[in-house]
Amino acid sequence: MTAKQRCPWPGADARMLRYHDEEWGVPLHDDRKLFEFLVLDAFQAGLSWSCVLHKRENFRAAFAGFEPRLIAAFEEAKINSLLADPGIIRNRLKVLATISNARAFLAVQEEFGSFDPYIWQFTQGKTLANAWTEESRIPVRSAESDAMSKDLKSRGFKFVGSTICYAFMQAAGMVNDHLVSCYRHREVQLIH
Repeated sequence: MTAKQRCPWPGADARMLRYHDEEWGVPLHDDRKLFEFLVLDAFQAGLSWSCVLHKRENFRAAFAGFEPRLIAAFEEAKINSLLADPGIIRNRLKVLATISNARAFLAVQEEFGSFDPYIWQFTQGKTLANAWTEESRIPVRSAESDAMSKDLKSRGFKFVGSTICYAFMQAAGMVNDHLVSCYRHREVQLIH
């Protein structure tokens, strides 16, 4: 039996392979999951995705299951407990940004009825289908991620530079950056 051909970035790490095979690039429309990826991508800034992914369950427990209403109410005692939690990335600016982003996320939900139509407007509600043959050709930002970053920042979001927004777009299936040689490229194209 021939092994499935995948994008090279997960390497041999079982958790990264599972993430690649089951989540990365799949069009996502669930508000809580979209918020989770916003949080995790912000914590990734300056670090590897592997580092964040291996702590995801700890993040989920520490950040109230990524429920924005609960996170928006975090106060100093909770912030201090997060900064003492070795299971997550203990960066004060990122922790404070998560709380601020939860509040901004709720404001977007209030305005648009859901975060989903707001965030997907940057790709006109569809997955941008790329056809990369080499990992080195995949960009780290795009015109769409630039626009998303600018708009998120104008709404008070933090840690949402264009590179972070592009990583979010990849994770949430707003762009399909699986290599054409990867078995998932065609599969995620068929998901709506």
